[in-house]
Amino acid sequence: MTLDVLEKSTSLSFDLTEDQSMIRDTVRDFANRHIAPGVIERDTNKKFPHDIIKMLADQGLLGIYHDEKYGGAGFDTVSFCLALEEIARWDASLALTVASHTSLGSGHIALAGNDAQKKKYLTPLAQGEKLGAWCLTEPGSGSDSSDMKTIAVKEGNEWVINGAKTFITQATVGNTYVVLAKTDSNKGTKGISAFIVEREMEGVKPGEPMHKLGMNSSDTAEVILENVRVPEENLLGELGRGFIDTMKVLDGGRIGIGALSVGIARGALEESMKYAKQRKQFGHSIGDFQAIEHKMVNMAVEIDAARLLVHRAAWLKDQGRPYTKEASMAKLFASELSERAALDAIQIHGGYGYTKEYHVERFLRDSKLMTIGEGTSEIQRLILAREIKNELGYNS
Repeated sequence: MTLDVLEKSTSLSFDLTEDQSMIRDTVRDFANRHIAPGVIERDTNKKFPHDIIKMLADQGLLGIYHDEKYGGAGFDTVSFCLALEEIARWDASLALTVASHTSLGSGHIALAGNDAQKKKYLTPLAQGEKLGAWCLTEPGSGSDSSDMKTIAVKEGNEWVINGAKTFITQATVGNTYVVLAKTDSNKGTKGISAFIVEREMEGVKPGEPMHKLGMNSSDTAEVILENVRVPEENLLGELGRGFIDTMKVLDGGRIGIGALSVGIARGALEESMKYAKQRKQFGHSIGDFQAIEHKMVNMAVEIDAARLLVHRAAWLKDQGRPYTKEASMAKLFASELSERAALDAIQIHGGYGYTKEYHVERFLRDSKLMTIGEGTSEIQRLILAREIKNELGYNS
């Protein structure tokens, strides 16, 4: 193939589509008008924003990439990432609510549910009439999510579930849970199944909201399941395939965490530029000092790189192509960037950056979860080591 032919056959483009640009601009305007004004107060008082969630639902943002047949808006994953970035630029707690509801709670039902389950459960979730929660992590199992103690036993035409889940986002405000449980303790990961559990079912007991370092207006709590009887038709996906589907759900969730992390980092940069322009020292704006310029330049370059990694993973997902490696790369780089950017933003703000009067101290507290949730940075490096070794023939 000649170079001319190769150039003509290449369709690589970094331009957003008309729909993607519309989503970005619409959510940015919404965030500036409705999210930014009360974000410090919500964080301080640990107040879940029911009113804003309702407005986001009315705009179709709680089911943005789900099938229109089941109440979704039918956009792509790149659009979802753009929306998350715009929300997280001001309020990472709110972005986490949207991400976990869409990617995890309703995302697992969209992935593995049958038509009847999607009509009954996905539709109200996608339309924002109900909130979803994904119950995977347990008090004794974090990174090793397969080592769960929650069990489900078949009794007649019901499954009886017993166990405890922790660090569950939307635990106390959610209505529809996806619960992972062991259905055959002798089969390891192939003995784990998923179930749709309604909060109103007898034996479902959400705990008190947790006191956390950050993400204060996101709802996080334990969920206790005591002899919860679930009808057999609420088995989500195939029996014993819950863990396999969980790995797919996590791949998609990591793209969302990457986009959320980009939003935090962008907020850190934009707040730093605003402050550096206004703050005067030695007769000049501190933004004119080379040391400050370099910090902001580094932030800007890394934010662009992180966004490209996130959008690449999202595009691959939309194309139906493998994206495990790309999702882990995006999540790893963007999450660690959000911490670095927030730290530099505080340094630029000096003493004021250490106070709650400015946004940047919240960015730092919120960013820490990005390197933990949906698989820690250490787990991402393990995944990437495996993927890269396989790709390069290391194990052959």
